[in-house]
Amino acid sequence: QEQLVESGGGLVQAGGSLRLSCAASGGTFSSIAMGWFRQAPGKEREFVARITATGGITVYTNSVKGRFTISRDNAKNTVYLQMNSLKPEDTAVYYCAADRTRPWISADSYSTKENNYDYWGQGTQVIVSS
Repeated sequence: QEQLVESGGGLVQAGGSLRLSCAASGGTFSSIAMGWFRQAPGKEREFVARITATGGITVYTNSVKGRFTISRDNAKNTVYLQMNSLKPEDTAVYYCAADRTRPWISADSYSTKENNYDYWGQGTQVIVSS
């Protein structure tokens, strides 16, 4: 069973950057696809980005394309979310999630659905001030 721990959240001004980290333990990290989701106050949780287990194929929601980058370091069992040009609307609790079931899939229709992820972290708060 995977255990996921996020870190790196905080308060930043609009236009600034943050890098989130998610450390995984308990399984074979290299065989797991990893995703980032976020939940803003009063809104449903939404997909942000995904990186597959093999080939490191990345998927992003449209609102973060060109600003956020998801990456992974299998030697450190860690996935990252580099967030640049942050906007107030990026304010949310950010969650990392692990998909052990179909880690090779990169299709948007699969990647964006919460139910396709088996394990979740507790979340890290990101606040972007205007």
